[in-house]
Amino acid sequence: MRKKEAKILIVDDDEDILFSARVWLKKFFTEIITLNAPKKIFSVLNENEIDVIVLDMNFRRGFEDGKEGLYWLSEIQEIDPTIPVILMTAYGEVELAVDALKKGASDFILKPWNNEKLYASVHLAVEISRKNKKLSRWENLQEQNSDYQLESLSPKMNNVMTTLKKVAQTDANVLLLGENGTGKLVMAEYLFQHSKRKNEPFVHIDLGSLSENLFEAELFGYAKGAFTDAKTDKAGKIENADGGTVFLDEIGNLSLTLQQKLLTLIQTKKLTRLGETKERFPDVRFIFATNSDLKSMIAEGKFREDLYFRINTVEVKLPPLRERMEDLENLVQFFVKKYERKYGKSNITLQNIEDLKTYPFPGNIRELEHAIEREIILADSDSIFLKLENSANELPIHSFNIEEMEENLIRNALKKYQGNISAAADALGLSRAALYRRMEKFGL
Repeated sequence: MRKKEAKILIVDDDEDILFSARVWLKKFFTEIITLNAPKKIFSVLNENEIDVIVLDMNFRRGFEDGKEGLYWLSEIQEIDPTIPVILMTAYGEVELAVDALKKGASDFILKPWNNEKLYASVHLAVEISRKNKKLSRWENLQEQNSDYQLESLSPKMNNVMTTLKKVAQTDANVLLLGENGTGKLVMAEYLFQHSKRKNEPFVHIDLGSLSENLFEAELFGYAKGAFTDAKTDKAGKIENADGGTVFLDEIGNLSLTLQQKLLTLIQTKKLTRLGETKERFPDVRFIFATNSDLKSMIAEGKFREDLYFRINTVEVKLPPLRERMEDLENLVQFFVKKYERKYGKSNITLQNIEDLKTYPFPGNIRELEHAIEREIILADSDSIFLKLENSANELPIHSFNIEEMEENLIRNALKKYQGNISAAADALGLSRAALYRRMEKFGL
């Protein structure tokens, strides 16, 4: 029988009980951790991803009312309510069992236990644990990304949405192309939310912010002792997305070495944690995105052609905002209402919307959104005026070449925030690491 990937924590002050439970459950689950005192629970939870806790109800001699177990149950629920807790005691009072279940225990087991009953209880709790964690991640995603302006008057954008609707229900790899700020993350989440995997995890991985040293550890996970700071086993982001969708952003930033590792993962659909030899087979759907010209990179030997053909079963190019100005007014209204709600304001009116129609928006929708948010925060009245035109102290835009515009935008942000990398990165919608890479690219 193949062991189930799960970490079980058993807490009891009787070493014989710990030994018996560990030996029996080790037959079915990959890792069993035992503790002889409940005070150590929190340090174990900090260092491990525990799936299920089996907890004794009485630790002090002479006390058999189960109150200790109920106390520690509540403490565990404060730390992580997604972990099922199975309570066990040698004193089988019905009222105690009912009280334990009412307070959130997953199950109640009497000592000495029946081995089959113990296994069945823990096995069910592991399944509950996995569903709880997936539901928690999904609820967080819904809370953070539940409102988007997807209706469009632009023929180019409507063609994009038509394609995405067709591909959403499949498991085909999708490559999203487009300039920074055009909404690639929004489109990836749209694909996810309209897929068969919508009730499973959605994991966004910014490849541009990962160094070569962190790539394998973050994506594939690692075993305890694999490197100096690996103090416990840890599943990677791909494994955590099992059953769901992985969005690999900024794929054009990967080195050729990392491109090979990613290609192997996509081809074989298996991975191995750092420091292990065991192969794992996560079931995930991949979505990719980049603002780079991958075909030019292939011609220059900077991107693998075989990887390119693997990731673009369906290729979708998102138009920049300057090519879908039909949507400008609706986007403005959407962002105004969004930030009115956020900052407790109302009846905000944008005064210069006609002027914006001639502005090239090098930062696209993200630039528009940030500008509206900033002006609503600073507004002293119900009228706002977006200051997007190139002022005298900013570097002018001389062409619509994407590379030049990107460099110009970064220069402007660094100048505006007086070299403050964090502030400039936030204004540009980039991570600090991604901004540093672009600064190096342009020699800034």
